[in-house]
Amino acid sequence: MRLFYTLAILSWGATKAHAQVVCAHFMAANAQTYSEKDWKNDISLAKEAHIDAFALNMAHSDVSNKSLTMAFDEAQAQGFKLFISFDYAGNGSWPIKDTINLMDQFKDHPAYFKYESRPVMSTFEGASSRDWPKIKNETDSFFIPDWSSLAPNAANKTFVDGLFNWAAWPTGPSRMNTDADHAYIDALNGRPYMMPVSPWFYTNMPGFGKNWVSRGDDLWYDRWQQVLDLQPELVEIISWNDYGESHYIGPLRDKAFGAFSVGKAPFNYAKNMPHDGWRKFLPYVIDQYKNPNKSIAITKEDVVTWYRLRPKNACNTGGTTGNSKSQGVKEYPPSEIVEDKVFYSALLNSTADVVVEIGDKKVNGKWANVPDGGRGLYHGSVPFDNSVGEVRVSIARNQKEIASIKGKAITAECPDDNKGMQNYNAWVGAGNTLSLSLRMSSFLAILVVAVVELGLF
Repeated sequence: MRLFYTLAILSWGATKAHAQVVCAHFMAANAQTYSEKDWKNDISLAKEAHIDAFALNMAHSDVSNKSLTMAFDEAQAQGFKLFISFDYAGNGSWPIKDTINLMDQFKDHPAYFKYESRPVMSTFEGASSRDWPKIKNETDSFFIPDWSSLAPNAANKTFVDGLFNWAAWPTGPSRMNTDADHAYIDALNGRPYMMPVSPWFYTNMPGFGKNWVSRGDDLWYDRWQQVLDLQPELVEIISWNDYGESHYIGPLRDKAFGAFSVGKAPFNYAKNMPHDGWRKFLPYVIDQYKNPNKSIAITKEDVVTWYRLRPKNACNTGGTTGNSKSQGVKEYPPSEIVEDKVFYSALLNSTADVVVEIGDKKVNGKWANVPDGGRGLYHGSVPFDNSVGEVRVSIARNQKEIASIKGKAITAECPDDNKGMQNYNAWVGAGNTLSLSLRMSSFLAILVVAVVELGLF
């Protein structure tokens, strides 16, 4: 039996010659006013979440060398990696000399991410440019572009080392599937696939011609389960700080909200809508992805919840559609895309009960998804229908509470600040519990105090 297990490990290792990597799409334009402290904080938080690198999305003339230099130096100090993703959609195509010069400036930096000993270079679109073979050759880059405007077979050029797929969201009122992932994997035929993972999508920026919502709901849970099943060579989280598309998992920063003005958004739908809770279980799922044959320890049982703050029909749509014809997919009314539910995931060593309270309504929740063996990530939801009030999600085992979250209130009121429009962004909260080791330490500390006060020591 032991020999069989050893052979299985060796066989798996033979098919996965490279360490698997998780990066996060980072809008470098939103960091134009970053201080060293800001870069330090973002990189530190990403490392805590077990993210390996930031893919620095940059439109032409969008980012200063001063900001990039701070970023690379701070990444080196923390043992983190960065690589450039050239955005050819934001401000059009980059002049070839500028693309090459920027790669040459940073590709040899100790913090630059390399794959197969070559600096990784990615894109957001740019499929029509004929410059890439020359750019790749002159910079000796490992080229993994996102050319999702093309079908996978068409994007799979001979000079491409791998492909990144931007299609991280369902195209209708359904949960996410892996059809697009399999199409990329088949087209690449053994070359690396960078799989997209995203928790949400909502944008209302008429200045950029964008105003649609995709189904998020169960997406953050579903997509990581699909990563665990498919085991791609690379994963890119969309995104760390794209507030304008509502799929950020990094911290809210007022100084990084400039896109709402430039994009002529009718209101700032990211303000006071934290998504930090979506990082809570990343260390566990990323470690599980990288070590599929290893049991990952759970030292802290906890819960995360997310939901919209208003019933889907409470406010006017603001012209928002469900999906967008501009993306080549069928449009729906937003009310057919989003669900009026409180979603929750819990990391548990064994099954437990979940209770959701909305105002004076209390519901015993159920688990729609249970990990094999009963240990790991659980997921479920309860409808909030027309219930309003403060939200509380709690997890208990044998009638003893393990973790809980007191969340922002759900309301049917449409604030003037939003011009009466629905905010389709999510509010995300995470529970506050002590790790098992800290619980034991606290118990021992109380025991010592009691012993001393009783004169037994």
